[in-house]
Amino acid sequence: MEHYDLIVIGGGPSGYAGAMRAIDFGKKVLLIEKKRIGGAGIYNGVLTSKTLWEQSLKIASIRELIPDYKPKFEDVSRTVNEAVFERKTQMTVHLQLLQKQSKRLFFYEKGVAFLKDKHTVQITKEDGTVKLASADNILLATGSRPRTPANINVDEQTIVTSDGIKNFTEFPKSMVVLGAGVIGCEFATIFSGFGTTKVSLIDKADRILPFEDEDIADVIKNSLEDNNARLHQGASLKRMEIVNGRVEYELEYKDGKTEVLTVDKALISIGRIANVENIGLEDVGVKLNSRGSIWDDDTQTNISNIYVAGDVTTEVALVNVGEREARHAVVRMFGPTIKPLTYQNISSIMFLNPEVAAVGMNEQECNAKGIAHKVVKLDFTTNARAIAMRKTKGFFKIIVTNDNGMRILGMRVVGEHASSAIQAVAYLIHTNQGIRELADMMHPHPSIIEGVQECLRMLLHKSIYKPYVFKDRLKCYVCESGVCTPVESLV
Repeated sequence: MEHYDLIVIGGGPSGYAGAMRAIDFGKKVLLIEKKRIGGAGIYNGVLTSKTLWEQSLKIASIRELIPDYKPKFEDVSRTVNEAVFERKTQMTVHLQLLQKQSKRLFFYEKGVAFLKDKHTVQITKEDGTVKLASADNILLATGSRPRTPANINVDEQTIVTSDGIKNFTEFPKSMVVLGAGVIGCEFATIFSGFGTTKVSLIDKADRILPFEDEDIADVIKNSLEDNNARLHQGASLKRMEIVNGRVEYELEYKDGKTEVLTVDKALISIGRIANVENIGLEDVGVKLNSRGSIWDDDTQTNISNIYVAGDVTTEVALVNVGEREARHAVVRMFGPTIKPLTYQNISSIMFLNPEVAAVGMNEQECNAKGIAHKVVKLDFTTNARAIAMRKTKGFFKIIVTNDNGMRILGMRVVGEHASSAIQAVAYLIHTNQGIRELADMMHPHPSIIEGVQECLRMLLHKSIYKPYVFKDRLKCYVCESGVCTPVESLV
């Protein structure tokens, strides 16, 4: 039985990152993956959906110039497959070359892993052969899968999760999305953007994206409706079934009214479930939490030499978070003592239209925690780059403490290139710095990030456009005890 310093179970983004970090410490690593290197991050998740999103935006731009333009499904599908092939090939070739290195630190096995004890893993190969391996440490990175309702027959052909999108052979003429969180809204954005699918979105809450501020949700709602999407707001799904090859669903609204509708396809987007079954957790005594995922204390499970990272914790189901958790776990195993991970100021992107970038707290979080704060908002119509692109839908919003220090609590950007505008502010939050240095830097022109600079200048009472002149485009207000008061300047 071969012995390793680390065995990683799961070859998705988290497991891959953890294995690579262990090599940095000169450790002997075995990576085990039962299906395909890259996991859902490549094949059914981030890469495929974001490639679809990019294609949808391009096609939406073409349709602005040529309203009757009809995209070809096979062209879009081919582009997605090319992206998957490119990323898969990179990762696979990288692993193959690593295994040929003279130091022989990295080893890979394709098969199903099962914990026999806290140091031993059984690997069952595709041909049924079984082998054992042992290690000082084990990293669990088994990922997650889409959650499905017990009363709906999800066949991944007509009623699908994100895993079943790849089974489409043409653009559906009509489609309903169940779930108005980020992923549900992303897929509604994608398919409505192609201009060939009439999209409906079932939202049990009073508004989409309920975890974000209302001004953000309103922009996305209006954009979806501009693309002829229909929002079933305040609606509960009573049933959904396949009838004569199509999807029939029944809704009940808060006023008691019911409605029966029929569409070509349905997409279920109600979250994900951790992959914790059939890997031997019970035999070893690895504890689960109340969410049904693996319990951890700063990536360490209740078994001291077994660590966990990525979606299987369901802490925050993002690729960047999973990779960071895995790398952190490996440093805890083999490196110097480090500070615990913090999840307070994660930078994230919502691939909507327009896109939304976020870091830190939003207004409703500040209000819920009773934090007095100042807010500045700057409309995209004032930004030269947005004007040049003819993409002026959106705004910048920065939230700071209501004191002279004006420490940044959070930021939201809604609009074109939003993702390029948040990292400098994320760094200020991470290092607990103030705003003056960033406000005084020479930012490139014309650029979207100039909007961040102008927001900071507004806070310092030295903006180029004055909020007391452009009251509809520059907004300043102070919020205390849940009451927000507009002011002309924030001195």
